[in-house]
Amino acid sequence: MAARRITEIPERDRPRERLIRKGVEALSTRDLIAVILGRGTHGRDVLAVASEVRDVFERKRHAVTVEDLLAVPGIGKAKACELLAGFELSRRFEDRNQGLRITRPEDVLSLPSVDTIRHRQQEHFLGITLNGAGEVIRARTLTVGLLNASQVHPREAFADAITDRAAAIIFVHNHPSGSLDPSSQDLAITRQLVEAGDLLGIQVLDHLVVTRRGHRSLRESGTLRSG
Repeated sequence: MAARRITEIPERDRPRERLIRKGVEALSTRDLIAVILGRGTHGRDVLAVASEVRDVFERKRHAVTVEDLLAVPGIGKAKACELLAGFELSRRFEDRNQGLRITRPEDVLSLPSVDTIRHRQQEHFLGITLNGAGEVIRARTLTVGLLNASQVHPREAFADAITDRAAAIIFVHNHPSGSLDPSSQDLAITRQLVEAGDLLGIQVLDHLVVTRRGHRSLRESGTLRSG
């Protein structure tokens, strides 16, 4: 199958354009790498090259070397150095709340990414992965919606949790309207996520709705019940 040029991808689906339109949090790891790469090579589009680079980082984590990246067809020394520099910057600015033990909803609210979305005018849906001791592994933005119409699929919700080897996950999303009442869509998505988590062996501990003025825990309100 012939590789697609970036210009052959619909403009709204191009990584850079999506970053500008929805914000950096909305991009997958592959798409973030594609933005750095800028273009693919003869016979391989940028998304294919980015996927292979992502696999290298997921496999070797902090042990990735220039030589590892040079082994990816289409990656030269300049791009390998740019990728490693970006990865190291990310590591140095890593969330200082990584390792925070979550025992109640108020602990989740102290995470910077959660506090930030309380004031956003678009709906952001976050996934916070935890280890077996209830400590935060990562807090990630899963989707960014328009006003109060965000969608998240279980596939997207648990992909990083599986990579993290997480024991549990907490979901958080904001309501730009200011209402703390979960919508029927919120409840339906929560049920889907709990069922998917049960199948994967990753417990959904809670789903929080947050606004500028407060929060609501679906677990504490009795709405969220795992199987």
